[in-house]
Amino acid sequence: MFSRYKKPQADAAPVTPAAAPAAKEATPKSTVQRKPAPNAPARAAPVDKEKKRKERLAEIKLELHRALLDSLNLAAIDQAGEAELREEISEIASENLQERGIVLNREERRAMIADLYDEVKGLGPLETLLKDDTVSDILVNGPHQIFVEQHGKLSLSDITFKDEKHLMRIIDKIVSAVGRRVDESNPYVDARLADGSRFNAMVPPIAIDGSLVSIRKFKKDKLGIDDLVNFGAFTEEMAVYLQAAVATRLNVIVSGGTGSGKTTTLNALSSFIDNSERILTIEDTAELQLQQTHVGRMESRPPNVEGKGAVTPRDCLKNALRMRPDRIIVGETRGEEVIDMLQAMNTGHDGSMTTIHANSARDGVARLENMIAMAGIDMPLKAMRSQISSAVNLIVQASRLQDGSRRMTSITEITGMEGDVISMQEIFRFQRVGLTPDNKIIGHFTATGVRSHFSERFRMWGFDVPASIYEPFRAE
Repeated sequence: MFSRYKKPQADAAPVTPAAAPAAKEATPKSTVQRKPAPNAPARAAPVDKEKKRKERLAEIKLELHRALLDSLNLAAIDQAGEAELREEISEIASENLQERGIVLNREERRAMIADLYDEVKGLGPLETLLKDDTVSDILVNGPHQIFVEQHGKLSLSDITFKDEKHLMRIIDKIVSAVGRRVDESNPYVDARLADGSRFNAMVPPIAIDGSLVSIRKFKKDKLGIDDLVNFGAFTEEMAVYLQAAVATRLNVIVSGGTGSGKTTTLNALSSFIDNSERILTIEDTAELQLQQTHVGRMESRPPNVEGKGAVTPRDCLKNALRMRPDRIIVGETRGEEVIDMLQAMNTGHDGSMTTIHANSARDGVARLENMIAMAGIDMPLKAMRSQISSAVNLIVQASRLQDGSRRMTSITEITGMEGDVISMQEIFRFQRVGLTPDNKIIGHFTATGVRSHFSERFRMWGFDVPASIYEPFRAE
């Protein structure tokens, strides 16, 4: 009947997350009042009728999915067009619903066909979240708990996997597409989806309560400097300064915590690089979206099953130095490649950029020192700091604030050495002044009043940066 498509496979039924018991209320003994803690864990709380309907639809979908896999030849599906395959799935589903005496309305039938198509060709339950442009992160804690980040805030989604086997099948589908593997002997993996989104997974036995998955979605609309200014990430004056800094080939480090917007900031800063320059990028997972014509992209590689064939970021960086780059951009410096990065910045590859994990400019310098020490290089502290101070010109601090907003909280210049200490001066900062009743940050960007150490360099390169941008802003 549907002889073009045929091969069996089956999955188990979904389980809805159990509602957690409410925590006991505690009465404060002192007269000092504090805000009550959010005792109840995050959980989806649909109306009972809606919940029962979804459970019924999930059971029907499970039955249809089994029947579908019994009827489809998965080997032939790759050659089938989307419209043809959707029609075939619709026909198979309609026949099975009729045989079981199940009646669905038009909307339920449409949603069912879409879910079944996602199971066959896409990433199952994750497809809906990947198509939602308001979702920036997808965090899976086992098969029955999927959190999403929207507008800087995490919330629990009502979407679930059927069971751990279903979740593992989707994980295997993702990692096998990029030539990687994840199993009990290799329980964690980094990969990227077809659209460029960053994917990380850790599976049992390391993940105790079910596989852990995090997906940082790839932005289809590339955010430029103007977009970030409009979003309030920094000001027009800071953008003028950063344009001069990047165009005059200062070495820049973007510092910040996880999810603070380091890669987005690095992408935006790279837009100031002249189109005639040769740029080489080095990343663990390719995320940078450079707009220039002459860009060479490299990605490190983990070892194979035998523990061989690994290509580290340091290997890529050493090779990049032989490829006549004007600038080298390292997606993130987190290990022994730091010494090669600093040497490149010091030896003719000025204008290079990278990101590091740190909470402030001073912490960023300390982290560079720690990474040099971890590389096993026996270097005196003063020589180490001298290397850093001569290599790095600018540290841009990106932060994710408590209300979920991302701001460029500081721009700091490294001006040299004073004795054994690296001297630094902050040019711009984000000044917090309070919090609204709905927990939104109140603050403003301001210059510190310190004139840039590189003002003369800007002028020599043809960038007439007005002195007024260094004047402190006083909020009324």
